[in-house]
Amino acid sequence: MLIKVCMLVVFFGVMVGIGFYCRRHATDVNGFVLGGRNVGPWLTAFAYGTSYFSAVIFVGYAGQFGWKYGIASTWIGIGNAVLGSMLAWIVLGRRTRVMTHHLNSATMPQFFEQRFQSRGLKIGASAIIFIFLIPYTASLYNGLSRLFGMAFNIDYTVCIFVMAVLTGVYVIAGGYMATAINDFIQGLIMLFGIVAVIAAVLSSNGGFLESLNKLAAIEDASASSQPGVFASFFGPDPLNLLGVVILTSLGTWGLPQMVQKFYAIKSEEAIDKGTVISTLFAVVVSGGCYFLGGFGRLYSDQVDLAAGGFDSIIPTMLSNLSPLLIGLVVILVLSASMSTLSSLVMASSSTLTLDFLKDTCMKDMDDKKQLFTMRALIIVFIAISVVIAIVQYKSNITFIAQLMGVSWGALAGAFLAPFLYGLYWKKATKAAVWTSFIFGSGLMILNMLFRSSFPVLLQSPINAGAAAMLIGLVLVPAVSMFTRKPEAQLIEDVFACYDVKVYAKQKKILGD
Repeated sequence: MLIKVCMLVVFFGVMVGIGFYCRRHATDVNGFVLGGRNVGPWLTAFAYGTSYFSAVIFVGYAGQFGWKYGIASTWIGIGNAVLGSMLAWIVLGRRTRVMTHHLNSATMPQFFEQRFQSRGLKIGASAIIFIFLIPYTASLYNGLSRLFGMAFNIDYTVCIFVMAVLTGVYVIAGGYMATAINDFIQGLIMLFGIVAVIAAVLSSNGGFLESLNKLAAIEDASASSQPGVFASFFGPDPLNLLGVVILTSLGTWGLPQMVQKFYAIKSEEAIDKGTVISTLFAVVVSGGCYFLGGFGRLYSDQVDLAAGGFDSIIPTMLSNLSPLLIGLVVILVLSASMSTLSSLVMASSSTLTLDFLKDTCMKDMDDKKQLFTMRALIIVFIAISVVIAIVQYKSNITFIAQLMGVSWGALAGAFLAPFLYGLYWKKATKAAVWTSFIFGSGLMILNMLFRSSFPVLLQSPINAGAAAMLIGLVLVPAVSMFTRKPEAQLIEDVFACYDVKVYAKQKKILGD
């Protein structure tokens, strides 16, 4: 117990210390929200990765999908690395940095306003972000309850409160730069921790090959009649597995807290290095989490799904590890949760301040007032998420849990297509963006309220979210063909940023 407590004290002390150290970078709105658009490749890549993977992935998704699909759930981690990280950086990274700097937009709603010349789009986007990021924020606490109960035997409410307060302190003090530096440290902990945990779990089951043989011997008629299916290449249900890959991988392209990382990139070199670092980080962390979860059925005699649900699988797998490894796991999950929490509250507070309050009821806000408002809203958002998490834990209200599951699909379904086409296609229209907003968020709300009325394949929020994103990619160009085109001169002015000539070394661009 002393080892575990000392590890926690050191961890929290470093996080808070970095927050106060970075106060000098958070003296204006640009510094507080974007770190002065001067963040290097390692910090940006780790900020992207740690915002991507939270306790929801490590405890919830890894346990649930590892149980359902066996070792084939590793495909989710591979999809996260290739589609959710590498291709996201290649397709979005450079263009996002160039156009958002040209339009002077610090948030996704500001991008929609400037790109499509519509204040209504900015307000609509900020409303969607506010509605769906709060329950997503609350979901980050879910994976901690069982781990802290297993490691410390302390009340879940205390764990939530401590995590929320300490995250709030370093985000409020240091802004984006404090978040980025802490994300880097938390990312290193996640990398080391997941490798150590996988090695320990496999070793306790006789090594990799013996664990795989044991998994192949497990049969579950309710999942599949095929023998050895949980150790097979594609598992018992490849179609639903594909839905999970699409939602958790392609979804990052439309999440405001993820895309905003590209706004702050420092240079071309940072993009090249960041792409590689972010991809490798995802391979280890996400691939490792789902790979670990794939062996969950080896503990089926110890897991009580009826009482604890899928969230009990990973804690059960880890319960017999050494105190040092258990302490490392707790810090690993804390790191994953705090990094994502800091990213979400930054996105929420900056969006509500810069995109809603400043243009409606507080129009005379100067830079100092905007900073104060954002810091105050960070406290408000964290407090709301804490209340939601505690209410859900104490009362087991399933409606809140459903809303958390829907939030990722709603945000990505609403924003992915308009953002992507906004960066690349001159003919995208304002009406098409509104259509995507309404369809993506509306589909997920309907799925939550009337799930049984949906086709069987789309009753799962995972599949419904994946469908919302893919259909949005068709809706935006289809609606744009039949709606009023933007002014030609306006579009030329927006896309002129890509034609600015810059000097580069010949190893990157061939000379005449």
